[in-house]
Amino acid sequence: MTLTRRDLFGAGAAAIAGFSAVPARAAPRRVATVDWSVLESLLALGVTPVAAPELVQFREVAVEPPVPPETADLGLRGTMNLEVLRLAAPELIFSSSFYRSSEARLGRIAPVESFTIYAPGVLPFGACVDMTRRIGARLGIEDRAERLIGDTGAELAALRARLGGGDGRPLIPINLGDPRHFRAFGRNSMFGEVLERLGLENAWRDNTSYAATAPVGLEVLALMPDAWIVMIQPVPPDARKTLSNSAFWNALPAVREGRVLWLEPINHFGALPAARRFARLLVEALPTAERANG
Repeated sequence: MTLTRRDLFGAGAAAIAGFSAVPARAAPRRVATVDWSVLESLLALGVTPVAAPELVQFREVAVEPPVPPETADLGLRGTMNLEVLRLAAPELIFSSSFYRSSEARLGRIAPVESFTIYAPGVLPFGACVDMTRRIGARLGIEDRAERLIGDTGAELAALRARLGGGDGRPLIPINLGDPRHFRAFGRNSMFGEVLERLGLENAWRDNTSYAATAPVGLEVLALMPDAWIVMIQPVPPDARKTLSNSAFWNALPAVREGRVLWLEPINHFGALPAARRFARLLVEALPTAERANG
């Protein structure tokens, strides 16, 4: 059989096409995570992980999105039950920089992909946007990822318009470590970035390390007499009762004038769902407090 130049050209083109059509990585259907910021992101994207850590506490602290009952609980984040993880048979494990020392062991169960959200020099809001896109691309749900990012921006913009700049006072978002110390969330924390997007001033002028600066003595609040105190729960069980009986606490201008907001629990190391929850709870609380104070 004689091959013409046209035959040779066609065969060559077919060979090139065959080499270029490299199959893409199949999107895994069974995904686990060892990090709460990834967990809430997966749930917000409509993905039910096969396993995740400390689900009882997550339901109490992060609250939303809800965790389906079929997600296996890996126990404490610091000492996860790897046998439970193995039995969950994940095809992919999402991790974060907090668990880098565990990734070799995790990698013996399934491939590991890690994100860096809370680290020195990293602005968490933008890092969470990037993480959401990467998760979407890896799981083949890019449209859901873009929708979550867009909905987050739209909700923050709507809340900013509803708030209208508040009453002009700065706010200091804090979380109690004990009745005498707190964690302060500065401009480069997730809560600090949300305040900026809402058009509100953060009374804590310094940057913070990772997610918050701690411990800070309660007496520092006396240096911010005009600020709203935004208390982000959870707090230690007896701390609120102890504060109510504290002469120092009750002498603070913000306390005397009713400028203390007690927000429901929010994940301090959260992602876009935590940012939205903080913004929503804060904006809902501020007008109520303002009406109470005339």
